[in-house]
Amino acid sequence: MPEYTLSGIHIYPVKSCAGLELESVFLDRFGPSGDRRWMLVDNAGRFLSQRQLPRMALIEVELQPGGGLRLALGDDRCPVSQPGDNAPSAEVVVWGDTVPAKDAGDAVAAWLSSVLACPCRLVFMPSCTRRRVDRQYAQHNETVGFADGFPLLLISQGSLSALNERLPRPVPMNRFRPNLVVTGCEPFAEDGWNRVRIGAVEMEVAKPCSRCVIPSIDQATAQRDRTISRALAQFRRVNGQVLFGQNLLYTDCAELKRGDQVEVLA
Repeated sequence: MPEYTLSGIHIYPVKSCAGLELESVFLDRFGPSGDRRWMLVDNAGRFLSQRQLPRMALIEVELQPGGGLRLALGDDRCPVSQPGDNAPSAEVVVWGDTVPAKDAGDAVAAWLSSVLACPCRLVFMPSCTRRRVDRQYAQHNETVGFADGFPLLLISQGSLSALNERLPRPVPMNRFRPNLVVTGCEPFAEDGWNRVRIGAVEMEVAKPCSRCVIPSIDQATAQRDRTISRALAQFRRVNGQVLFGQNLLYTDCAELKRGDQVEVLA
């Protein structure tokens, strides 16, 4: 059996803002620890993303001791403390789910509203919140943070390479914002996987990831280039959806490390 390797681990502490590449990560019940526990919302509590605000891609995020963040856009920076139990609560909407969250305060709301030129607030998902994965796919009542719907997104390096062969200029993996990148397999081999073991963690492949406009946004400039969407639509459209990457579920909370073996179990 060929050997596949976990070659990349990524988290996105604030949904739709810049990500972080890690050497290792612990999987908790929300997903990779620190992944998308924070989210921007509008005045009605609905989530905001690069779909409406491409400049969110330019906001860099640094994890701070105690669970806080430091946000940066160019030379402009804003520290954020993790909201405590006494912080104002808010009901927020992410896709079809309404869940309780904690507001991160007026200072960061003013900073974000200024740099994005759009009224918004930053919220945090506390440990007591339970947002369940879609019951159509959940195996054991799994939960997720503010990710679109699943705790893990996996893409193979071979799949990106196959796409880049169809593009006038190659694009990096960050266009697709995966958590896990696998090398050693053929392009789109992950489409045929049902169950995998990465390191010591067994995972179920729940469903393919249906792509929106975000892959067309350059994560370094926030400029849109629809070449990617057009190229994907030519060979990755299934039943009206453009598919790229696979969503995963797991029940065992454990550590993943870059270099872990990836074994296809079914």
